[in-house]
Amino acid sequence: MNWCGFPMLHGVIHSVDSQAGTLDNIYATLVGTCGESPKQRLDRVGRDFASGSVQKYKVRCAAELGEILLLRLHKERFAFFCKDPWYCSRVSVTAPDGTVTHFPSYQWIEGYCTVELRPGTARTICQDSLPLLLDHRKRELQARQECYRWKIYAPGFPRMVDVSSFEEMESDKKFALTKTVPCADPDDNSGNRYLPGFPMKVDIPSLLHMEPNIRYSATKTASLIFNALPASLGMKIRGLLDRRGSWKKLDDIRNIFWCHKTFTTEYVTEHWCEDSFFGYQYLNGVNPVMLHCLSSLPSKLPVTNDMVASLLGPGTCLQTELERGHIFLADYWILAEAPVHCINGLQQYVAAPLCLLWLNPQGVLLPLAIQLSQTPGPESPIFLPTDCELDWLLAKTWVRNSEFLVHENNTHFLCTHLLCEAFSMATLRQLPLCHPVYKLLLPHTRYTLQVNTIARATLLNPEGLVDKVTSIGRRGLIYLMSTGLAHFTYTDFCLPDSLRARGVLNIPNYHYRDDGLKIWAAIERFVSEIVSYYYPSDASVQQDSELQAWVGEIFAQAFLSRENSGFPSRLCTPGELVKYLTAIIFNCSAQHAAVNSGQHDFGAWMPNAPSSMRQPPPQTKGNTTMKSYLDTLPEVNTTCSNLLLFWLVSQEPKDQRPLGTYPDEHFTEEAPQKSIAAFQNCLAQISRDIRERNESLELPYAYLDPPLIENSVSI
Repeated sequence: MNWCGFPMLHGVIHSVDSQAGTLDNIYATLVGTCGESPKQRLDRVGRDFASGSVQKYKVRCAAELGEILLLRLHKERFAFFCKDPWYCSRVSVTAPDGTVTHFPSYQWIEGYCTVELRPGTARTICQDSLPLLLDHRKRELQARQECYRWKIYAPGFPRMVDVSSFEEMESDKKFALTKTVPCADPDDNSGNRYLPGFPMKVDIPSLLHMEPNIRYSATKTASLIFNALPASLGMKIRGLLDRRGSWKKLDDIRNIFWCHKTFTTEYVTEHWCEDSFFGYQYLNGVNPVMLHCLSSLPSKLPVTNDMVASLLGPGTCLQTELERGHIFLADYWILAEAPVHCINGLQQYVAAPLCLLWLNPQGVLLPLAIQLSQTPGPESPIFLPTDCELDWLLAKTWVRNSEFLVHENNTHFLCTHLLCEAFSMATLRQLPLCHPVYKLLLPHTRYTLQVNTIARATLLNPEGLVDKVTSIGRRGLIYLMSTGLAHFTYTDFCLPDSLRARGVLNIPNYHYRDDGLKIWAAIERFVSEIVSYYYPSDASVQQDSELQAWVGEIFAQAFLSRENSGFPSRLCTPGELVKYLTAIIFNCSAQHAAVNSGQHDFGAWMPNAPSSMRQPPPQTKGNTTMKSYLDTLPEVNTTCSNLLLFWLVSQEPKDQRPLGTYPDEHFTEEAPQKSIAAFQNCLAQISRDIRERNESLELPYAYLDPPLIENSVSI
């Protein structure tokens, strides 16, 4: 392309924030194969770079530039104004012959600096040969690796972002609440503060250092505050957040969120103690990954046929049902050595139950037997549906408490939040903006580093919510997650492989499985088209040093170089890359939606998901009363603090980007754009199928309806 004459530079600036425009001076330089244009100020009559503005400028070039390789944007001080951040969406450069080259930006530019943009055509390092472009890739990654540094949070944890590596925000851009929040303790110099009415301390310093391109938008920040404060202040006014002691009766729990009810919360409240609903939650609740099909009973669960014969009915027996593949186990072995914690100064308790379930001839999954420890014996009775009603209810409630602990700590926070943070970090550190995998994954990393930083500042910090509401506390959380990661495998990470390994492909009415497999297949087709376009051969994968560094860093930092995890440390074929990318996108989007979005629905009725237990697991039968049952459940203030979090994380963010929605056009070639459109059409059909199916269900399952799935872990 020849660049003599007066090329037209067409700048497009999209506002994602009320302060996206800038008053600073912006200059541009075009760099081509034959030379570069003089640095030229972009200036027209009136304000140039207001929020959402689209402006055209001419860049004078006295000599031919050749093929345009880079666009430099220089941001410099205007008069005496302080540093003014600017969000630049994209820039289009029109040659004298009418050829248009797009330069995606989609980033905040802070301070006074120069940003170099490459054309939007995605290129692997193998496709770059010019020293200028290779040097540009190298410098870009060096800068990102300096900005985004790894940190060890706890032994055995996936590594996470070190927020101290970010430049501190300007004082007038700090976290909106820091100026008005009083210190809870005059002698507390740690930086921890209570938000008004909110039942937890916030580690304010950890929120002040956040690089602008991963920070929440003003819209999302405001929506979080406006969702949290009314509910928390309402509880505070009614005295629930400060009330100690047991609930007087179960019906009192209905009044916690009297104005925040959903169809599902009401359904759970009415059906929570039914065995069929207990079994249903293993398939379509917030933790639908626990069941394993058995061909024989483990020795640690000595259930006999006599114990369950009356439940199985005539014409069959326990051994027959095992042979038919109708017996399933939920094993909470990971809790056996978990440390316990004190709440409100009182010792809490944990069980490590084994729950045996049976798929009956009507296709209903029912609990068959519950043992509340991993060691059978006289002090660990096997509870049965034929026991007295309150004994059986208490045993099921202990299982639901174990479900809460395993779900919140491992299924939810570890396997979606923390692992997706590691994927985000490796993507930012090892792949330049022009890399096709970077362009593919960037939408699926949106806000993940920010939300996890907030979680560590409010949930995981000492005296945070985990210490306030869970029976294992922060120390138990660290134990549970490190143990969980040590046993987590690539098979667990890939939905089709996990379902096959657990033997649950044929259970009827398993909507999580059915919807999840459809979404997995849609993502896989989309990713396969992208990969085949940029990686036509095994060699193209093997020789991409940036891609291999990315995979290796994930293996080292997320999975701690554990060979027996089955996670790859290197990729050798396009097929391996497709599977790996499919699993990452699925877990950053659909899997997180499946295990996050229903927390308020299934947990608002606290006995269905108690966060702690105040009495030890029963060692004998026949002693449970309603009073002893209520005295085992969490206290009033503990319940309310936990339900407030459930409510907050289940709310739809105001700036949601559903799965497959890519408003930032990082891919500029026709082929990937067609693949994106086909992906969106496929998701739309999946959504229609799910909604049609849900019309005939007593309890609809909508957590994997594509418009309700966020592209990334952002809440």
